[in-house]
Amino acid sequence: MVALAGTAMPFAHSAADEAERWLRALRLHGQVGSVLQALGVGEAPLVTETEQERQSTPAHGPEILYEVTRRATGFAAEREADTVGTPDLLFAVFDVYGKLFDRVLYMRGTGRDELVERLAAAASPR
Repeated sequence: MVALAGTAMPFAHSAADEAERWLRALRLHGQVGSVLQALGVGEAPLVTETEQERQSTPAHGPEILYEVTRRATGFAAEREADTVGTPDLLFAVFDVYGKLFDRVLYMRGTGRDELVERLAAAASPR
């Protein structure tokens, strides 16, 4: 999943565009992808932004892949996990992008709270 996101980041024109690209990669993989798809999060946003809104924050650049991966690795280590999972990556993206990622989720008809709640429910043993 990180490799997929990494191929898309060089083409991002703003931090908001990077956040969009993270969401596109996340919705295709692992636990987070399953939850996003169950929530009906699609490829295209339900609400559109103006070009000015999209360009309002400069892109983080190539180092963003390292930063998200570093934070995700930290989250996995805190859980004493052997591998980094998509939930770790999601929380790293939340950490790095904050309200920008919240906006990306909102534009696709969901929010951070709903996503985290569904992810927790999916992960809990039945």
